[in-house]
Amino acid sequence: MNQIDQTTNTAHPVRRGLLKGGVGLGLGLGLGLNTSGSSSQANAGQRTQLPFAYGERELASFPEKKPMIVLTSRPVQLETPFEYFDNKIITPNDEFFVRYHLANIPKSIDAKRFTLRVGGNVSNPLELTLRDLKTRFTPQKLVAVNQCSGNSRGFFEPRVTGGQLGNGAMGNAQWVGVALKDILNLANPGQGARQVSFNGLDTPVLQSEADFVKALNIDHALSLDSNVMVAYEMNGAELPYLNGFPLKLIVPGYYGTYWVKHLSEINVIDTEYNGFWMNPAYRIPDNDCSCVAPGTAPTKTVPINKFTIRSFITNLKNASTVLANQSTVVRGIAFDSGLGISKVLFSSDDGQTWTETKLGNDLGRYSFRGWSTQFTAATKGELKLRVKAINRAGEEQPMNAKWMPAGYMRNVVETVTVSSV
Repeated sequence: MNQIDQTTNTAHPVRRGLLKGGVGLGLGLGLGLNTSGSSSQANAGQRTQLPFAYGERELASFPEKKPMIVLTSRPVQLETPFEYFDNKIITPNDEFFVRYHLANIPKSIDAKRFTLRVGGNVSNPLELTLRDLKTRFTPQKLVAVNQCSGNSRGFFEPRVTGGQLGNGAMGNAQWVGVALKDILNLANPGQGARQVSFNGLDTPVLQSEADFVKALNIDHALSLDSNVMVAYEMNGAELPYLNGFPLKLIVPGYYGTYWVKHLSEINVIDTEYNGFWMNPAYRIPDNDCSCVAPGTAPTKTVPINKFTIRSFITNLKNASTVLANQSTVVRGIAFDSGLGISKVLFSSDDGQTWTETKLGNDLGRYSFRGWSTQFTAATKGELKLRVKAINRAGEEQPMNAKWMPAGYMRNVVETVTVSSV
């Protein structure tokens, strides 16, 4: 398994943006960017088929990215081809998925003039430059998974509305930055502080659209154990532009909707923030399973929050072939919301029997955990391979998928069907 690239790049250019090179699928036309560079056209016309109905997608190269699965080009939504995950616990920056909600993303950012403003109910409002963040605070380092709330939505049955994603809207990286609690403690929240809101530099196209603002409870934001971070580095380099340069909010164990890109404003507020992207968007059923009967609507909801537990086979896919009576290596990844993976079980007979796999290196409780095993197909024919993770609290993936109308939080025991020949 690949380990973390420790190479550090801390020298920020004066201005950084999307003008160099080009972008595919007309994104440049929509943003007024230069699309004449050949790099943007190198993969034009390549297509892939995701393993569900109507799953054909185009692949294209965007700035600082390998060919990615394009869900939409405006706003930019890029899914990582699932084969990129094999044998990599750390997801390289150029393979990391991209998810914007608003189409007006900044075309360039002047790193030397950029400031992070901290205000609201604080006694010491702040305007922090990138240099301030790197020199006035103790740097924090953490490996954590970022996963889109709708990752795997395309597999929901009955189908649900929203972006029909496969399993690639996730990634695992080493983040370096400043603990959010350290920034807030310097600003000194006042009495009555209830939540902290976060805004970035991306903006709505229409006045009728809501700005993308998210919020966390004040105790979550200030908790030492929550590890919430304002990151300026990803896998030993500055953040890729489309992943939030120059600052990104890191909320370990929570879905990517909270991981605000191009973070520019932090406000301490005395109320529960009720903007569109907290309510009615990104809500889940308020019950023990976070689910409802297919085709029904929840009677009560809460904001989406922690990950469910998940695991995947990464080196075999549907329709792969294995050799009968010979040992076959199977490997993959598992993760949860931060309790930590304790074991991963594998089945080559559709879940009738299970064997424990060998876990890879532990890079931290919020990280992907690699696993591997071997099995021998005794006969020729179709085999259904299954994998399920169990965390340190005893939680494991269900055998049957749970359903909700928003298509969030899929965590069923996944199945890969292969042929033994």
